[in-house]
Amino acid sequence: MRKTSVSLRTLAVLGAGLALAPQAALAQSTADEGDMVENADVEQDMPVIIVTAQGRAQVLADVPVAISAVSAETLENSGTSDIRELNQVAPSLLVSSTGNEANGSARIRGIGTVGDNPGLESSVAVFVDGVYRSRSGNALSELGPLDRIEILRGPQGTLGGRNSSAGMLNIFTAAPSFAFEGHASASYGNFDALRFEAGVNAPLSDTVAARVDGVYFQRDGFYTDVTNGVDVNNRDRYLVRAQALFEPNDDISFRLIGDYSKKDEACCAATFVQPDFAQYARVSPGLDPFAQPVGAAPALTSTDNPIVNVLLGLGQDPRALTQSTFNRNIYPTAGRSYAGETEDYGISGELNWSFGNVNLTSITAYREYANTQGSDTDYTTVDILYRAPGDDAGAREFATFTQELRLNGTAFNDKLDWLVGAYYANEDLQTRDNLRFGNDYGTFVSCRIALAVNPALVNPAAQDCLGPVGRGALQAANGGAGAFGAATPAILAGITNLSNVNDLGGTGDVYNQTSENFAIFTHNIFHITDTLDLTLGLRYTNETKDFDATFSNDNVICPQNRALLSNFLAVPALAGLAGGLIALSCQGNSTAELDGVSIANSRDEDKLTGTAILSWKPIDDLLVYGSYSRGYKAGGFNLDRSALGNPVTFNVANIDPASLQFDEETVDAYEIGMKYSGRGWGVSVAAFRQEFSNFQLNTFNGSVYLVQNINGCSTSLNGGDSDASAATGVCDADDVSPGVVSQGFEFEASLSPIRDITMTMGITHADTRYADDVVGSDQGDPLDPALRLLPGDNMSNAPAWVGTSSFTWTPPIGDSGMEGLFFINARMTSDYNTGSDLLYGKEQDGYILVNGRVGLTNIADRFAIEGWVQNMFDVDYSQVAFNTPFVAPQQTYSAFLAEPRTYGVTVKAKF
Repeated sequence: MRKTSVSLRTLAVLGAGLALAPQAALAQSTADEGDMVENADVEQDMPVIIVTAQGRAQVLADVPVAISAVSAETLENSGTSDIRELNQVAPSLLVSSTGNEANGSARIRGIGTVGDNPGLESSVAVFVDGVYRSRSGNALSELGPLDRIEILRGPQGTLGGRNSSAGMLNIFTAAPSFAFEGHASASYGNFDALRFEAGVNAPLSDTVAARVDGVYFQRDGFYTDVTNGVDVNNRDRYLVRAQALFEPNDDISFRLIGDYSKKDEACCAATFVQPDFAQYARVSPGLDPFAQPVGAAPALTSTDNPIVNVLLGLGQDPRALTQSTFNRNIYPTAGRSYAGETEDYGISGELNWSFGNVNLTSITAYREYANTQGSDTDYTTVDILYRAPGDDAGAREFATFTQELRLNGTAFNDKLDWLVGAYYANEDLQTRDNLRFGNDYGTFVSCRIALAVNPALVNPAAQDCLGPVGRGALQAANGGAGAFGAATPAILAGITNLSNVNDLGGTGDVYNQTSENFAIFTHNIFHITDTLDLTLGLRYTNETKDFDATFSNDNVICPQNRALLSNFLAVPALAGLAGGLIALSCQGNSTAELDGVSIANSRDEDKLTGTAILSWKPIDDLLVYGSYSRGYKAGGFNLDRSALGNPVTFNVANIDPASLQFDEETVDAYEIGMKYSGRGWGVSVAAFRQEFSNFQLNTFNGSVYLVQNINGCSTSLNGGDSDASAATGVCDADDVSPGVVSQGFEFEASLSPIRDITMTMGITHADTRYADDVVGSDQGDPLDPALRLLPGDNMSNAPAWVGTSSFTWTPPIGDSGMEGLFFINARMTSDYNTGSDLLYGKEQDGYILVNGRVGLTNIADRFAIEGWVQNMFDVDYSQVAFNTPFVAPQQTYSAFLAEPRTYGVTVKAKF
């Protein structure tokens, strides 16, 4: 493992110098000031925070669960407008996005679902006002005015809503109230950012109140597309949310919410990885970057890498290969676009009805989500792979109906706090794709063949990368017998065919998946004594998924080369070359053989999950607890035709749609913790261990997306899981064990020494790694060779150490009620690998992000002006690095960069 560049000493400095590098408020400091008890200026009571993490309203300090609750005030100060910005608020959370913002991924304690395949559900579930969002990326949009956010860590499987194996984000928007009030704000920032937010709340009668909020945000892109003269990763989005609250009496409350949001944006560009991002992004033998000293080998984008010369010969703009990773000029293919569109809307109703000591909660919701995104999918000037913007450009559409019912109350003289409930969800998912090989694909991959045969013959100026000279040399080789003997004419014909795979491929593949989820659950707190509680929860879940797909494809070259070259697969001397020609002709099973073909399949799952928690309050301000939880995330279908089989041996007559299935993910989680909340300060500590079986991994290997269930083997595989063979590394099914373990501790503290100052600190240490011996199923099947670096190493995007801290100062100014605002927060992250295959050259060094906000608030009791900055020191870092498509085996990498420094000013008014 590499040396951690941000040391424990840095963590200590963050903790000791809260005023120098602080971060967003954590659980014990997140209530509004109105929740605090009046006290002297020198010392104050900690805020009383009410959360619903266990399905009923409870004081946060009394909940024996690892949870952070963040108030609207803290979210506003930290600049949080979508879930990605929660990174600054909670050290155990990391939210990132990749080739499409619809693919946003949330991780807690290093665990999350990665990749661009909507067939995989999120390990971290996202709920907005109690309503499940089908994938965490669906929440990567404006959230509007918020009440609070609850971040639950660890598996969530015994209460309402969707099961999740790693954690949950509960987002609560600002609700209507029976007071006439309104708000408006306008912000302007760099990149010509304009953001407007406004809303009004009004009582319509003694029993009905209504609220309407809207947000509009427009900003130039962070990337400049030099080729096409446009910007990319821009913002052009809006949200409208309308609500009604009906409270006929003290026992009944009904809240109706309707919202609509739209994005019309270009996303998401990438740059070539250089050693300024990852020192091991260099040309080196095999997979071992340590074979020569760091800096001795040339960068992967150097002309010492043969594939780079091919790219240059085909028209790659050389500036893309020589600039810094973090130079945001991009040089895609002329005429290709990243334009996309997203619509998200829904309606929900929440009923709360009290029958004496029994409470009924019902949440009914229907939502639709649709996203399309064009792309220059190879991220190079050379036209290798693309999606044309339109209705089929990587489209994903969700239509989701959910119904949750809960009853809770007390019994046996309040000795039992019981809860029972049921949950139903029906989700229709459709994905459509028009991914096609570009106009230069045939020549580019022909050059890959030529490099493998004889690098001296490579001629990118010729369509087949050989030209008359190269072809003549191959025909004249071996004394005129030909380089491949009697097979030479067929091999050369195959190369000619391959060079004609240009602007061919998908013309509209359609995948449909219908999921029905039904669960019944119970969650009960037994008050054994006045200070000792036992919590027992159990949930039964049934999940059914029906799948079908219809393919549309015009790649006629694939079947031609399959017919021409298949006989040579049995000839040892020619098998590799013939297989390579077929594979590149039929990459990702893109073949006219599938045109008009339909397939269907289904799967059914039943799971019991549960939790047991023993908690003790030796004194009123101290809670100690220990827990065990069993979590679960549903299996499903890999919505990608490449998973139907090896393109070399693919036979459309023998398609097995079951090959697209992947199994459910389960976790056994153990936790012990302590929470203390006293006068002027609070602290919480938790130690955890989480063991994942059938961990669902999605990774891009440079050609296709792989979905594999990761498990461990309790006996040694003797390196069979870390070699290049797909046949070695078999484990006896009886020896299969958890494949991923996350263990460590979390520490959160807050201090309010006087009324106007609040300081917080959080530290998470999560050792999240794969087993030493890894297999690719719960039956012990070998790991895919593309994942051979996984055994024993840390997971991607799972830093071992994260530290956060914050400082808030709101001094009164004069006697008018006006206040100053000084807020600053920071997040420190240690080293981690950003690539899900953990290839060297995708490592991200540790870094510190600082945000700040200063201003005057409560001017004339209704106005405020604030200046703000995000990423104050303009730190360069990457969200994800990945294999540049089709450049393997001579690798280059590309990276989706995180946002640079942004700053601006906001003016607010309220009435």
